[in-house]
Amino acid sequence: MNRSARIFAMAAAVAAMLSLSTGCSRLQARDQLNKGVQAYKNGRYEEAITHFQQAVQLDPTLPMTRLYLATAYAQQVVPNVTTAENLRNAVLAVDQYTDVLKKNPNDLTALKGIAQIYFNIGQFEQAKDYQQKVIAADPKNAEAYYTIGVIDWTLSYKNATAVHRALNIQDNGDAIKDKTVCASLQAQNGPLVQEGMNYLMQAVQIRPNYDDAMAYINLMYRRKAEIECGDDTARLADLDQANQWAQKSMSTRKANEARKNSQTPGGIVLDQK
Repeated sequence: MNRSARIFAMAAAVAAMLSLSTGCSRLQARDQLNKGVQAYKNGRYEEAITHFQQAVQLDPTLPMTRLYLATAYAQQVVPNVTTAENLRNAVLAVDQYTDVLKKNPNDLTALKGIAQIYFNIGQFEQAKDYQQKVIAADPKNAEAYYTIGVIDWTLSYKNATAVHRALNIQDNGDAIKDKTVCASLQAQNGPLVQEGMNYLMQAVQIRPNYDDAMAYINLMYRRKAEIECGDDTARLADLDQANQWAQKSMSTRKANEARKNSQTPGGIVLDQK
């Protein structure tokens, strides 16, 4: 065998070994992936994370591995808790989702996952930003519009609560008599109420039976009522709208429950390949 033939034979042998090794790694990665899914379904999230991490290391190109790993980390994030461990899990989940977005910037699962994590840890501006990205990728995504509305209401509620405490008044729709205080709250909450109302209305337009969005429209009208600042007619009209949306929400919820069928389980599923 001449020198060229020997080199070609050696190269072919190396390629075959690499192919065999790659195939073996992929099989091992799928095995780890399925073990992780099973652990996740049984609520053993730490074990699931370990399996998903191994799957990513064995085959970083395997579809869904990073999404599964991110989902397992996200499952560990407790809403409204700011401990170091909770924030660490949030960062780890966001990092994995971000890696998914590097390959596919419009991956809805990753976009929604990041938005939900930021919402859970109270980073509302980042949550809104990612919900906007969800809308850009999926303009008919009613949940994204709804969530932005909820965030705006939450922020406006916090602002209003601070005023109520300072004035020692109840949050019952009464007018804020101090004109200076009312004007200040109007400056804070006016843009939030307007934006939140627009997004909530859009959610209902996309999904006419969206009872949760209707419930928040009711709440948003109550936030609007308290910043009418001296216009009692407008305030009472807002409260009337709030009551109408509250009734609509309740009746729609009853109708939804009456026709609701069994739901297909979501989340992580076993890899069938």
